[in-house]
Amino acid sequence: MVAEALKHGVEIESIFISEDYSDPDGLHYLKPYILSNKLFNNISQTETSRGIAAVVRKREYGIDEFFECCGDGNVIVLDRLQDPGNIGTVIRTAEAAGYKGAVILKGTGDVYSPKVVRAAAGSLFRLPVLFLDTPDEALGIVRAHGKKIVCACPDALTFYYDVDLSSNTALIIGNEGNGICSRFIEGSDAVVTIPMDKNVDSLNAAVAAGIIMFAKR
Repeated sequence: MVAEALKHGVEIESIFISEDYSDPDGLHYLKPYILSNKLFNNISQTETSRGIAAVVRKREYGIDEFFECCGDGNVIVLDRLQDPGNIGTVIRTAEAAGYKGAVILKGTGDVYSPKVVRAAAGSLFRLPVLFLDTPDEALGIVRAHGKKIVCACPDALTFYYDVDLSSNTALIIGNEGNGICSRFIEGSDAVVTIPMDKNVDSLNAAVAAGIIMFAKR
């Protein structure tokens, strides 16, 4: 992850390595703080650490800059997702599916928490992220920049593959327990679902997002 941050020009403020770190990533040119193994393990967020950690500066995007980066590409909108694994996986999958940005609604878990950063596997260094406060603000801004607004909802009547999601789409994925807020559903251009076996009434948020994001027409 540190090597990935350097590769993509992320500003690194501090690097810490354990005394046993052997530099498998070729980062010998950096000037790290060297910590005892015990101290490094105390600050590490994982049980089996690689022996290197870093403090990096978040990249902040203004609204115009964000949509300029996205162009006519799709964006994923996270409406109050809470699970760090889901958040990171959705962001990672969005990049893999060719999405150009992520809009994060207030109430969503911390996108920059260690678990999310690990689950995103470097995508946070490449995929522009825009933070917005309310559904009304998001609807207005996204639509003003030419995006079609599509909500993923288990009880929708339209299947995702019957809607053109090839470009200029803002796909909204809702909270794991409560789904998408009613304001988004009311203000969307389409509400879609994934066909499932009758014995299953829902999918994991990240899995559902992945299926829909990879839809092509």
